[in-house]
Amino acid sequence: MTHARRRTGQIAEDLVAAHLAAEDWEIVERNARTRYGELDIVARDGNVLVFIEVKGARINTDYGPERPICSIDFRKQRKVRRLATAWISERRDQPRYDDIRCDAVGVTLDRDGNALDIEHVKGAF
Repeated sequence: MTHARRRTGQIAEDLVAAHLAAEDWEIVERNARTRYGELDIVARDGNVLVFIEVKGARINTDYGPERPICSIDFRKQRKVRRLATAWISERRDQPRYDDIRCDAVGVTLDRDGNALDIEHVKGAF
């Protein structure tokens, strides 16, 4: 992964974490490592444990706007579910929760890294 792509992803994750915190979500862990890989954000929405996949993209004026959330394909969804299962099994000390869900968040950035749009789909997969 190039430095620019990694930086875009980090900016998008920072924006999403701030957005969720402003909506009174509890950020449990960011860049949560498991034996299978890394989850972008683990959060609690009330009593629901939420695994959040974040996709950020800069607007490309040559090809028109593209929705970053559309790049979370079936393979990525399956991987996030697998990572979520591993995360739960590796962290048995977490407080109880009523439900589990996987959300997808797409962030469109301008060329300077400012958010143009944040699209949050709850229970996306």
